[in-house]
Parts: sequence; C-alpha cells; structure tokens
Amino acid sequence: MMKAVQAVNRTLSLLGWLLAAVLLFPLAVGAQDPFTDNPVAKIAEKASPAVVNIDTEAMVQRSFSPFADDPFFRRFFGEEFERFSRVVPMRGKGSGFVVTDDGYIITNNHVIQGADKITVSLSDGRTFEAKPVGRDPTFDLAVIKIEATGLPTLEMGDSAQSSVGEWVVAIGNPYGFEHTVTVGVLSAKNRSVHAGDVNFDGFLQTDAAINPGNSGGPLLNLEGKVIGINTAIVPYAQGIGFAVPIDMAKDVLNDLIRFGKVNRGWLGVYIQPLTKEFAETYRFEGERGAVVADVVPGSPADRSGIMRGDVIVSINGRKIENHQDVSAFVRRHLAGDSVKVDVVRGGTKRTFDVELGEIPGQLAQTEQVTKLIEKMGIEVSSVTEELRKEFNLPGKEGAVISKVLPGSPADRLGLRRGDLVLEINGVKIKDDRSLAESFSTQNKAVVLLIWREGRTFFVSMRI
Repeated sequence: MMKAVQAVNRTLSLLGWLLAAVLLFPLAVGAQDPFTDNPVAKIAEKASPAVVNIDTEAMVQRSFSPFADDPFFRRFFGEEFERFSRVVPMRGKGSGFVVTDDGYIITNNHVIQGADKITVSLSDGRTFEAKPVGRDPTFDLAVIKIEATGLPTLEMGDSAQSSVGEWVVAIGNPYGFEHTVTVGVLSAKNRSVHAGDVNFDGFLQTDAAINPGNSGGPLLNLEGKVIGINTAIVPYAQGIGFAVPIDMAKDVLNDLIRFGKVNRGWLGVYIQPLTKEFAETYRFEGERGAVVADVVPGSPADRSGIMRGDVIVSINGRKIENHQDVSAFVRRHLAGDSVKVDVVRGGTKRTFDVELGEIPGQLAQTEQVTKLIEKMGIEVSSVTEELRKEFNLPGKEGAVISKVLPGSPADRLGLRRGDLVLEINGVKIKDDRSLAESFSTQNKAVVLLIWREGRTFFVSMRI
C-alpha cells in the first residue's frame, strides 16, 4: 500500500514539474506572456508621440434664406439670394503621422483638401500651423509640413508581407477624441471600393474601429511599423474600415516632398473587358486578361510595339484578371519606370519592355482643375448604383453633381444635386476623373451638357 501511495506521489510530482515547465518555458526564452505583457500598450506608448491630430478650417459661403432650396426663387431672383449669404468657417478633423524628424507629416488628401488653415497638434500639447507640401488624389495621400525639429517618427513596414488575420493597431483622432487607440485584425487585402468620393483598388480591410477623424492616421502591426494609412469606412456597417497600403505611399512620398506632385506612370492604351466572342475571334485561349481597344499615338505603348487587339495577360509577372487591373497596376508605378507587359496576339504570347511616361498635360493642371471645380461651387462623383437609383439616371457614364454650394456660380446657373454632366466643351465624360481631365484651364468659357429628369440642356459660364 505504501509503495502504491509513493508511486502516485511521484507521478503527481512529475506532472507538476511538467506543467510548471510548460508555463514557465515561454518566459525563460523571452516569449510574450499574454497575462503580464501587453504588446498593444507598448505600441501605443511608443507610436503615439509620432501621431498627430489635424484640424482644418475652410471659409465657405452659406445661405440663410428660407427659400434657399427653392429652384423657382433661385431662377427669378438669382443674385438677390447673396444678400442672405454669409461666409462662415467650416471645420474638419483628421489624423496624420510624422515621417521625418524635421516636420514632414503624411495624411489623407481628403483631410486637407480645400482647407484655408491647417493646425497640427502633437501628443505633448504643442500646436503648429502646417503648410501643404504635395497631394496625390489618386491614392488619397497628402504631405504637410510644420516648422519643428527633433520630432519622433514612425517606421514604415511592408504591407505586402502582412497577412490576413494578423493583429493590427489604429491610432487617430476619431470625432475629436485625441490619440484614440483601437485594436483588430487585418480582415482582407486588395479590396476595391467604388462608392461616393472613394474610388480605389487595393485597400487593406480591418475591423479595428475606424471612425471620422481617423483618416490619415497609421495602421500598425505588432512590431509597431506602419502597414497602412486609415482612409475610409463603411458608414452603415460595423467593423469594416479601409487603409491605403503603406507600400503605395512609399512609392509617392519622396516625390510629394521633393516636387509637390507625383509623376504617375502612363502606358497610353485604352482598355476594355475580354469577352468570349472576342476570345474566339482573336484566337485567345483563356478567360483572364484585358483587351487593348486603342493605342495613343506616340505613347510608351505605341513606341514599344503594343497594338490594338492585343490581350494584356500580365504586367511585371502579375496576372491580369480583368481590365481594371491594368490601370491599377500601371498607376502604382512612376514615370520613367520600366515594366514588362505580356500580351497575346493572334494566339502567340509576346513580351514588351515599356518605359512608362508621364500623363500628358494632366499633372501640370491637377491643382488648377481642382480649384476651378471648387470655384464653380460643385462636388462631383462617378455614377454608382445607389446614385443611379436615387436620381433615375440613364446609365453609368457621366459625372453626378453630388453637392452645389449655395450662392456659388453653379447655384446661380440653376445646377442642382443629381444633375448628370455628360459633356464638357464637347468632350464626352465617362466618370468624375475624366470630368477633371476634360477641364481646360486655357479656355475662357466652360459649356456643360447636363442631363436632368430625362432631358438634356447646355449650361455655360465664363471662367
């Protein structure tokens, strides 16, 4: 009996030592103990000093007339309504983070767009007036500068190496609650969002809480490195937020700081979807690719030998799934970059080395065009399914006027929300981007072809 008891005691003692070894081994080798060591707290403590709060102020004209939205009164009394208008400040909030110790800060373009005054607040309580350095509306990125030195900075990570399901931390200024820290996981990668003012391919998706005011703030991995820039949310959902991958920001950051703009790469082709009928006719075997509908004469594609009817199947080894991939892949490169474009022509695969060019005329006018549209007093967006149903629009082409500023030139001309811009000075408009591209700052007049409630009419104005 005594031997049996001793045997049981020895067994229990051995099990106790094994259990203790299992629990203490991670601590012995320096691994993280989830009960006593909180990585998020360390990340927040280290990263927060480099995260800034951004307050913006823009002076806008607002109408105080009780008949401000009545088209009858606007049509017949026009400028009389300006007696009921006042210039008032419109304030906004956002976030950003310091990328150089001498005061360069990265944020979203939409955070500072149209702002007359930008104020940056640091975690130590200091405030600075910031000046815009450069903006890239394509990726919704902007760089601003404050006059300070010795600032803490954040290290940029590698968003391409991040994995779905890994933990991420967001720090920002939601609803004005400064330096708010939220935690979640990387829910998905390469998300496409085309709704309202957001038109982007390649987002990181996360369930870390992101709210208005978080825009421009960092999305960090557990190493405390930035893998994304928080940008957009789905307002009717919970736990769905989007961030621009930091790898895209790396490509444009230096150009924004040095030149104030980005020399976006240009291939010089018009692309359309690949159909079964086209594949059969042009002897293309497969279901993935993008058809070259036309080639711009003298463009990089033209000089390299790409022709109308070619099917682009990959760029730099990355497979083209659909026609949208071509523009998405090309715009991630800068003018002067060389890319390998694989096409299928007449059943034979060919490879072309193309040195991308700069979009002709567009980059030099981007800021002027944006200011011109703002002076008109309108905001526009591409035709989405929601807008098409709301205003009973005839199709997907054109640019929808989503907002008309009271008392603005567009307002005095009778333009209103829901109007569809079909042409500018005779140039057909496909979406909000081609709207901006079609504006010419050289013209002294602008003539818009407007669709409204089943009929079309022209509206003209002097610039």
